[in-house]
Amino acid sequence: MATAIIDGITTRYEVIGSGPPLLMYAPGGFNATIETWRTQGVYAKIKLLDHLPKHYTCIVFDRRECGQSGGRVERVTWAHYVAQGKGLLDHLGIARAHIMGGCMGCCPVAAFGVAYPQATLSMILFWPVGGAKYRINGHQRFAEHLGFVQQHGLAEVVALVAKDGKPFGADPRGGPWASVIRHDRAFAERYAKLDAEPYRLIVAGMVRTLFDRDTAPGAEPEDMLRLDIPALIVPGRDAAHATSAARYLEECLPGAEYWDVPVADQTEETVPGRVLAFLDRVSAAGRP
Repeated sequence: MATAIIDGITTRYEVIGSGPPLLMYAPGGFNATIETWRTQGVYAKIKLLDHLPKHYTCIVFDRRECGQSGGRVERVTWAHYVAQGKGLLDHLGIARAHIMGGCMGCCPVAAFGVAYPQATLSMILFWPVGGAKYRINGHQRFAEHLGFVQQHGLAEVVALVAKDGKPFGADPRGGPWASVIRHDRAFAERYAKLDAEPYRLIVAGMVRTLFDRDTAPGAEPEDMLRLDIPALIVPGRDAAHATSAARYLEECLPGAEYWDVPVADQTEETVPGRVLAFLDRVSAAGRP
């Protein structure tokens, strides 16, 4: 694994395969790491990294505040995740790339397309998160963390993470910087000494920004409606990946291809071939 410093934050990444570049925002919610492409739910079944690198240069990375990447206590927005991906492409000297996201990774993909349309060859949105239950659960997770901070303080957050080592998605009490606390002692020491009141305001603003609607978050519909970027949408169907969120993205992205396939039929035999067919067609057509 390699690392790059992007906006002062370490990003752990890996480049796999050869061919046109494909930047991949990992699934896994607040545990979006390189490994989740192989181990998380449906992704373990469809094995994209066994197939896509044979045709494309797959750029995978730990999202900031996840895995072995670093972080910074600030009001993190989708734009921050976009900046990490664009910074990684710049670090690698890549001007334009296909952009793929799984799960919560779909949100920065949509935002990436809006922010850098000329750098975006295509977008693949696999199991986009969204729906009323997703928003409610997201707010609840942050509320549990803030409740723990209110009752015990930030030093106890550090002690909890040091003891159990769980990421935010596995134990909400540890908060969105749990993974950084776990592997970066200097960060953990600074975190423990933060003033709790400004910290609570940062976290409260962060959750309201990231989970601000009952459909797919990430980019405003008016901005997506103006895009002319080929897109493939593959729907999920559960409490975190409402099918309505995928349909919303279909509505907002002009000319998007919506692969209306049941989850049970999304297998290693069907998905990699469908994704590659889309990428090959876009690559062959080219974009001005």
